[in-house]
Amino acid sequence: MPFTLAPLPYDSAALEPHIDAQTMLIHHGKHHQAYVTNLNAALESQLTLQNLPIEGLIADLTKVSDATRTAVRNNGGGHYNHTLFWELMTPGGAREPAGALAAEIDAGFGSGWAWLVRDKSGKLAIESTPNQDSPVMDGKHVVLGCDVWEHAYYLKYQNRRADYLAAWWNVLNWTVAGERSKA
Repeated sequence: MPFTLAPLPYDSAALEPHIDAQTMLIHHGKHHQAYVTNLNAALESQLTLQNLPIEGLIADLTKVSDATRTAVRNNGGGHYNHTLFWELMTPGGAREPAGALAAEIDAGFGSGWAWLVRDKSGKLAIESTPNQDSPVMDGKHVVLGCDVWEHAYYLKYQNRRADYLAAWWNVLNWTVAGERSKA
């Protein structure tokens, strides 16, 4: 099939104690794999769309047939969002952003949590999206994002989403975010 689940860029236990290995295995191997499987199924009869990169596919959903648009939106968005999510975390992480991205965040926003995106004019913005929608679907460039669905944290943090978010900053890969901010 055209879309595949890439392996994690680190061992599933590498983000401990902040994000546990069992959650990572389930989140990546079950939840993310389901998005890939369902996306491929939705595109089975749309051969021209199967050759698009995931970002190109979800950036213009008008190319997708009405019958499968919702499935492609949810599963394509889920695949794109999760692929980015794995890249934006790293063992050891860093507590603070660095360089030009840090200066721009400090100047524009201070603290907060949501998608960090560049809008069409290139300006940084913070936003949230429902379900598996992605800012890419609105023509924005994603710098970083965090999955706050319960499956991302519930085994370790139960209903303590704030504790998960505080821990997530310890594994955020600011190097990747900094590179993404340049694109």
